[in-house]
Amino acid sequence: MTEQSGVSLKNVTYAGKNGAINEGFEIEEDVFYHSIVENEPETATNRLGSYLRQVARPFNAAEDFMKTHSSTFKCILLVVFGLGYVAYFVAACVLDFQRATALVVLTVLAVVAKSYELLKEHKGESISRCFRPAVRCFKSNLKWLKWVFIVVVLVLFVTWLVLDTSKRPQQLISFGGVCVFILLLFLLSVHRSAVSWRTVFWGLGLQFCIGIFVIRTQPGLVAFEWLGHQVKVFLDYTKEGSSFVFGNLIDNIFAFQALPIVVFFSSIMSVLYFLGIMQWLILKISWLMQITMGTSPTETLSVAGNIFVGQTEAPLLIRPYLKDMTKSEIHAVMTGGFATIAGSVMGAFISFGIDASSLIAASVMAAPCALAISKLSYPETEESPFKSKKNVEVSCGDEQNILEAASSGASASIALVANIAANLIAFLAILGFINQALSWMGDMVGYPSLTFQLICSYVFMPVAFLMGIPYEESFTVAELIGTKLFLNEFVAYQKLSILKTNRLNGLEELIGGERQWISIRSETITTYALCGFANFSSLGIVIGGLSSICPSRRGDVSSLVLRAMVTGTCVSLINACVAGILFVPSPDCVTFFETSAFDAADATVQSCCNDLFESTINNGTIVFEGLWSTVANATVFLSSCCQCCGLSAADVCT
Repeated sequence: MTEQSGVSLKNVTYAGKNGAINEGFEIEEDVFYHSIVENEPETATNRLGSYLRQVARPFNAAEDFMKTHSSTFKCILLVVFGLGYVAYFVAACVLDFQRATALVVLTVLAVVAKSYELLKEHKGESISRCFRPAVRCFKSNLKWLKWVFIVVVLVLFVTWLVLDTSKRPQQLISFGGVCVFILLLFLLSVHRSAVSWRTVFWGLGLQFCIGIFVIRTQPGLVAFEWLGHQVKVFLDYTKEGSSFVFGNLIDNIFAFQALPIVVFFSSIMSVLYFLGIMQWLILKISWLMQITMGTSPTETLSVAGNIFVGQTEAPLLIRPYLKDMTKSEIHAVMTGGFATIAGSVMGAFISFGIDASSLIAASVMAAPCALAISKLSYPETEESPFKSKKNVEVSCGDEQNILEAASSGASASIALVANIAANLIAFLAILGFINQALSWMGDMVGYPSLTFQLICSYVFMPVAFLMGIPYEESFTVAELIGTKLFLNEFVAYQKLSILKTNRLNGLEELIGGERQWISIRSETITTYALCGFANFSSLGIVIGGLSSICPSRRGDVSSLVLRAMVTGTCVSLINACVAGILFVPSPDCVTFFETSAFDAADATVQSCCNDLFESTINNGTIVFEGLWSTVANATVFLSSCCQCCGLSAADVCT
């Protein structure tokens, strides 16, 4: 274009169809300004505008410089932050390494995860090329290598089982329970000839390996006890909010004590999803199960998500793919939901006094077992459209910032809290009515003590016995299993917490012919058996939840949900059997302390000290509860425990 009236216009260029600004029509500001000034008298407004433009020039230049070198400034800030964190980390470790254990663990995990991502991003292809010859060699000899692996694993397992059960023969009953439940599921399978035994045995193997690490190895035992303690400490922060809202009501009333934990945990989970931490963790767990078990990415991702979220939230991770999934995959998704519990609800169970490390281990162990047993109950006979997909995108939330994520998580928990409270009111009332009706009917024939719990104790007693529960305690545990199945896990765990409290308070084992508490072994096995949403009250929740997510699959969901619930129940029972195989009785802490050197690295010392800490009340005067109240040297033992392991119990060691 040409100049007209002293105004210079830039050349016109086509900006494309994306709506970008066409610079061809931008008037050069300086020329335009001078042309106006030449024809108009100078005014105070013009002088002020000119002055402001002069003042703004350094700021505009600085802004342009920052934008141009933004990557450089970002690197500088990251380096400064990194150096500051290293200095803080070193100082914390030097001052008190034991106190900094949590910081060390979190730092190591973060460094390993980031290093893996960077290595995969920049050197992944070259590393893959280096291993391609080995991979080709492995695939060409896969047939005989597979059988060698199976024989070696089988020989090692049988040898270990013989040597281990020679010391504790009752573990063989739990092993027999695993075999019985698997055989029953195989006989009731929809397509017995189509069962993929690779999936079944790999799933059970992963479950068993996790169990060995958690229950038998010292690092696993210490790690999960530490993790369980940290979770309990973390959940105690709920009191900061609930005490402000409810005041002293949180001390004695269940609704104000346990249910706010669900709100707090739901909010935290929402924040972790917003930050991408949960997606990363779920993807890594699902990747491990997928490559070993040979399951599809979609069903594996949903089951892995069930470790952390509920039975209706986990399918949201694969929402775009539900409409095209096979019936076997839909069944696996529902089984995973029935076989595990949500992290928010787990927090409420921990507040009951249920062992946190056992709950965490049970939920993690249930994931591979749920996939394995699901494929045994309903094998895959269709061709999954996602089998060849290497990557399945994980759905994320719509929150714009971390505050919105925390708020939406808390708001989303309102329905869950209301559902828990409403179900507890309804089912406990129904249970009371049923017991009264059964007592009335039993009184007609001379059995006035007939109750729902009594019926369950006889119906499910063989199941409890197969899990490894001693015969004399199997009737009590059978009541809890029946309560969980026909009512819900909340009521069952609450009753289990009463039994545990009675044991810690030193009550007599039998009062009026009724058992007041069960052994630690039975408590542990029962904790695993009850860890799942598989009950009749959850059927409607699953049907409604999945149907709303994918209305086109409502018919398939309704036809498969009952089988999935039964399969999920069996997963929890097999989980309990594995715990029964691996459980080692706790030592007599009093006898152990009398000869112990109180080494903080000893897992037995940590376990006994934690038990002593939990039984100690410090209100200015040290008071011991439960069995420790009868120990003459309890104060001496507490002092020694505080010196070696007291950082985890600062409230009783001050």
